Amino acid sequence: MGRPLYALAAAVCAQGLASAAHAEPRAVVQGEMDPDLRAAIVRAVGDTDRPIENRFEARRRARAAAEDAIAVLRSEGHYANIVEPIVSEADPPTPIVRVEPGPRFVLGVPAVQWRGNPPDAATKAAAEAALGLAPGGPGRAPDVIAGEGRVVAEAQQRGYADAAAEPREVIVDHADTTVRPTYRIAAGPLVRLDGLDITAAGRTNPAWLRGLAPWKAGDTYDPDDVAELERRLLDTGVYESVTVALSGPDKTNAEGQRPVIISLAERRGRTLETGASYSTTEGFGLDARWTRYNMLNRADTLALFGRASRVDSRVGIDLALPHWRRAQQTLRTGTSVYRVRTDAYDETGAGVRADLTRRYGRTSYVTAGVSADASRTEELSPEDLTPLGRDLVTLAGLGDVLLDRTGDPLDPRRGWKFSARIEPILILGDENLPYLRAVTQGSAYLPLDRGARTVAAARLRVGAILNGAIPEVPASRRFYAGGGGSVRGFPYQGVGPRLADGTPQGGLTLFEASAEVRRDIIGRWGIAAFVDAGTVGEHAVFNTDDLAVGAGFGVRYNVGFAPIRLDIAVPVSRRRGEAPYQIYVSIGQSF
Repeated sequence: MGRPLYALAAAVCAQGLASAAHAEPRAVVQGEMDPDLRAAIVRAVGDTDRPIENRFEARRRARAAAEDAIAVLRSEGHYANIVEPIVSEADPPTPIVRVEPGPRFVLGVPAVQWRGNPPDAATKAAAEAALGLAPGGPGRAPDVIAGEGRVVAEAQQRGYADAAAEPREVIVDHADTTVRPTYRIAAGPLVRLDGLDITAAGRTNPAWLRGLAPWKAGDTYDPDDVAELERRLLDTGVYESVTVALSGPDKTNAEGQRPVIISLAERRGRTLETGASYSTTEGFGLDARWTRYNMLNRADTLALFGRASRVDSRVGIDLALPHWRRAQQTLRTGTSVYRVRTDAYDETGAGVRADLTRRYGRTSYVTAGVSADASRTEELSPEDLTPLGRDLVTLAGLGDVLLDRTGDPLDPRRGWKFSARIEPILILGDENLPYLRAVTQGSAYLPLDRGARTVAAARLRVGAILNGAIPEVPASRRFYAGGGGSVRGFPYQGVGPRLADGTPQGGLTLFEASAEVRRDIIGRWGIAAFVDAGTVGEHAVFNTDDLAVGAGFGVRYNVGFAPIRLDIAVPVSRRRGEAPYQIYVSIGQSF
């Protein structure tokens, strides 16, 4: 199966290279200028893969390229430019643009004129300070326009919701090569908020919706508050679309307050989702999930789920209550019956859990929870390999912190993520064992070009079990490494210490690291190259002497919300007779 995938990746690369090879500039740019300015003009002129057939076509391209060059020069502050479109005498003729940028104009002293009633003194000072245009700086058109936007945004941020820019005056003085903008801003009145005007709520209880507003009647308008209300509604996941907007001035009540209008389009009341996964070590997996939305009329979600695979099979029910007792706080409860079959152990059991997650800011989460499981585990004794069956009751607490600064959880291209998780656990059985399990993980994403078509990604994950020893800690609760979400190139649970018969033993410490370069090739297709490393330790002290390293490449196909990922990985050193390669197929990036 490996050869067809290598051939597919090669074909995708070849297609992209062939397309690039046939493209040529629409016109040749000539003239002495700053390299960055030249690059901007070349990008604006662009490429074409159509050959020139006659001089008429060459002149047309040269004129069009000259217009593009002039637009770039003016936007960069070169208003006294000379641009000449010409055509070479060669056969076929070549369109050429000769560019003399001229001097770069600089900013004069900008001015802000307030139309109508000006805002209060503090807002006026803050808005003018937000202009951010220093006299003597480059007279770039984008900077002039952006300064106007900052003035309006600052006024709106301070409660002047109707603040708007009127036509500005920009004097380009060729005598002293300056650009002097004068902004005309109408602030409008200071706006105070009322409650919610709900135009369409569907099945959702209007009283519950009104409790989500992050302001009180009479508070000064803040666009961040309106955006937060929209975010709270979207966080529930039960609406197809959410519209939140401040009402117009005509809706102002007797107290001078304006309501915020919300309109909700609900998802279908019930959905059925199915999925599949595959890897060479874990085989095929099938998933099904039936979901009922808004059954309690407060944006709740009830789900029945099932999974069948060679390794992990389970059925269960989940209930999520967003904004439970207070906004930005979600209660999730669930119960499940499961059967896990791995090389290291077998486990059959049932469990219940309850987690409370609170969001801070836009993408920071803190979770606290409890769980209880009753299970039967079958494993081998590390001392003499005799079968060891255990009937266990496991009580666990949970504390989890997640900081996500990537902007896209399924296909991150910049930023970073960090998570830390601690679980105090008490195992009740023939012998009672209290211990602490801790895991932390961080990942970072660095775009290597302006469009983030090439991204370098790195991940580090470490874990430790404290106050436990092997074999006191059941095999099902130890750390393992290897597989698609861990160290690719090695089988599931294939990294770490083994018993005398080769059965994975698991460990008390975990170390994993990954590095990956992702590249968009053409259309929705992309490729990736990666290296993973990891080790599992038998003692509560980290040891990287027995580090397993896997490497490989992958093909990505972006379906819109996330990429479908197909990875092929090989172990760099086959120490225990591992298969020569592993294949993984899933949705979303590996980390």
